[in-house]
Amino acid sequence: MSLNSTPQSVRVHIGLFGKRNAGKSSIINAITNQSAAIVSDIAGTTTDPVFRPMEILPIGPCVLIDTAGLDDVGELGELRIGKSLDVLEKTDIALLVVDCQIGISQEDLSLIEKFNDKNIPHILILNKIDTIKNQSEILNLTKNKVKCPVVSVSSTDKIGIENLKNEIIKVLPKDSTEFKLVSDLIEPNDLVVLVVPIDKAAPKGRLILPQQQVIRDILDNGAISIVTKEDSLKETLSNLGKKPKLVITDSQVFPQVDKDTPKDIPLTSFSILFARQKGDLKELINGAYALENLKDGDKILMAEGCTHHRQTDDIGTVKIPNMIRKKTGKNITFEFSSGVSFTEDINKYALVVHCGACMMNRAGMLSRIEKAKSFNVPIVNYGVLIAYVKGILERSLELFNY
Repeated sequence: MSLNSTPQSVRVHIGLFGKRNAGKSSIINAITNQSAAIVSDIAGTTTDPVFRPMEILPIGPCVLIDTAGLDDVGELGELRIGKSLDVLEKTDIALLVVDCQIGISQEDLSLIEKFNDKNIPHILILNKIDTIKNQSEILNLTKNKVKCPVVSVSSTDKIGIENLKNEIIKVLPKDSTEFKLVSDLIEPNDLVVLVVPIDKAAPKGRLILPQQQVIRDILDNGAISIVTKEDSLKETLSNLGKKPKLVITDSQVFPQVDKDTPKDIPLTSFSILFARQKGDLKELINGAYALENLKDGDKILMAEGCTHHRQTDDIGTVKIPNMIRKKTGKNITFEFSSGVSFTEDINKYALVVHCGACMMNRAGMLSRIEKAKSFNVPIVNYGVLIAYVKGILERSLELFNY
């Protein structure tokens, strides 16, 4: 994705599900008014889930997720179905596409149950409505079988597509716009100081995504962002002329920033802001305290939501494991995962330590937290853990009334 595009992690994720040849890819093309997805009469054209970032009016920036048919066959088919169902973990809105010539099946109804179990807003789309004469009858019969909105469309003739977009707006989760990074903590014209270390892991010539997103949120709300490195924070604060409303730091330099920031200035980290926006901050705080219960031989999963080139002093594979060993004095085994997949064998871990989830949407991060909770496995993110280990968690949470 272009650096000028809306980050995928803050886009509404709309997943399209259904049987092979129901017309999922055709629906995507009709919604976007372009040939974004490959369409064929051959069943099973879409294999792995395909994520398509789009800007669609009046929905706004979103990701349309084209999935494989849920009636795929054979060994490979089962794997494809599994990958399609995995998409539910990051889906904000689900669109169930049904061929109106075939009608709704028991498999479709079972999928709707999964949507309900995961509290995913969903719409049933009766596609290929142009191929039948008794349109009203089929629509009413379908509405009697389900409790979700039902929309009839023809992806070929673009019939009902605007109505579908309007229904998507109606079921759009409030969460997608409700959870803020910093906008609820600041007022117009407030000064906000961001502390950004430039180390070997910093990308050349630009700030990392969490820093970009926080700056944008500050500017969108009429406040003033001031960016400095940790070794010039003292001088920056003394030259401001007035007290900043907030200091936000990279977790890795938390101790120095804590020391150099007067106690009457609120202080937190980028990672804690993202924990609040994308996850369950209270649960992640509980995960930090679980550090005290670790024993020799325990396993910890270090989980990241994306893949990236690792430096020799990588925070997830080197720095945090070393912090935990030093803090606990225990002989701990660390295992690592990264990318879209998350462990299926979570109950073997005593703790999950997760990244800040800047590349994940809220639904995806909450799904991982809920999975850990369901097995009574504590989970914490990098920033909360670092603040706890360094003894400054309490201060970093003061402005959230924790």
